[in-house]
Amino acid sequence: MAAPVEDDLPLKPTGSLTQRLIAISAFWIFVLLLGGGLTLDRVLTQTVTDNFDSQLDYVLAAMIASSEIDPEGAVRLNRPLGDQRFLEAYSGLYFQISGNGYERFPSPSLWDRFLHVSPMPKGQLVRIYDSNEFSDGTLRIMERDVRLPGSPVLWRFQVAEIRTALDNQIKKLRHTLFKAFLILGSGLIVITVLQVTIGLWPLRKLRVEISAIRNGQASRIRDRMPNEVAPLIEELNALLRHNERQAEEARRHAGNLAHALKTPLTVITNEANADSAELKAVVLREVMTMRRHVDHHLARARAIGRRGNAQSQAEVWPSLLAVERAVTRLYPHATIDLAGVKDAVVRIERQDLDEILGNLIENAAKYGQGRVFVTVERNNNQIEILIEDDGTGIPENMRGQLFKRGARLDTGKPGTGLGLAIVRDVVEIYGGQVVLEESEDLGGLFVRLTLPMVK
Repeated sequence: MAAPVEDDLPLKPTGSLTQRLIAISAFWIFVLLLGGGLTLDRVLTQTVTDNFDSQLDYVLAAMIASSEIDPEGAVRLNRPLGDQRFLEAYSGLYFQISGNGYERFPSPSLWDRFLHVSPMPKGQLVRIYDSNEFSDGTLRIMERDVRLPGSPVLWRFQVAEIRTALDNQIKKLRHTLFKAFLILGSGLIVITVLQVTIGLWPLRKLRVEISAIRNGQASRIRDRMPNEVAPLIEELNALLRHNERQAEEARRHAGNLAHALKTPLTVITNEANADSAELKAVVLREVMTMRRHVDHHLARARAIGRRGNAQSQAEVWPSLLAVERAVTRLYPHATIDLAGVKDAVVRIERQDLDEILGNLIENAAKYGQGRVFVTVERNNNQIEILIEDDGTGIPENMRGQLFKRGARLDTGKPGTGLGLAIVRDVVEIYGGQVVLEESEDLGGLFVRLTLPMVK
């Protein structure tokens, strides 16, 4: 059993496009939500903390405003602070006033404990910080050094509150944020899945349509598609039309070739059955006829096959130089003058261009008197190659006959009569045109060859 051709092997998929799009979207949703969540958490946490600190600052300001110096020089409050927790032992809200050389004045809530006093950083009047000096929880302490009127002592005023309420508020806030962002992220991923699934649905539909074409259930993709997919559908339908034309041309050429060969084979068979004395001559004549038909259809088949290559292109001038060298060796008496655009590039295979130019220029040298002019010109999006000779020319009513297979107006010179017929067919296959006219300068035949230009 023969090994499968490499082009026939199934292509290995590179992964799911749907999964790839969902994974990319999910990754960026996670990154953006994480960044946004952390930023929002920081902002809200700082806001809650600032609000907590502002309450401590209010109490500290009230303490300082209520403080005065007694006759012994110690500090006292002329009115009690409003919060009842200052009177309850270990309530979690405390204050303390300290001065060098004087006993500390604590709130009753401190009971048998005192707040730690450390030197204030240089140049700083107010300080707020967290402290773990008590075992029942972290304290949030705000302190300030103040020199009261009538006292030379620098008094340290301190207000402290257990962070439990603040931490619980922050914890609750973060829990709410986490649930909200989790729901938001899940919703975004669900939307992404729906968006990708619905967005890529036309591709799945396109696969079904192509499968129907392959199974012979349809010949074209008929369903309407979104704007992004519509150009692909147009190109696929154009490819299908192109392949159908290629197949139809191949069938037609095969039928034409079979029909063309049928008559010569019938003649040879009849002569052989009749045991004709002219069998040899008949075989040679009919074989030559079959050879012309085969050459003609092979040339068309090659051109049709090459036309399918969208990258087909050939430079005109190098092809003309190569043909000019070859023709002048065959016909030394002929002078071939080349002129015109030297950088022209046409949409045709180089081998076919050489064959076309070779036929036309060789005919000009063969049937002319020795002068051949070849001019290359640009005309809009086409290249025109003009070939003139100084021969006797061809009457206008007889020029169309030259494009028929085997047609020859001068039987005195060797040839098969296939040149112009092949030229016309190959040129038309590439979307060009060949026209026969009369040369005004040389008086002979004027051939106007038009080919599509590469932009």
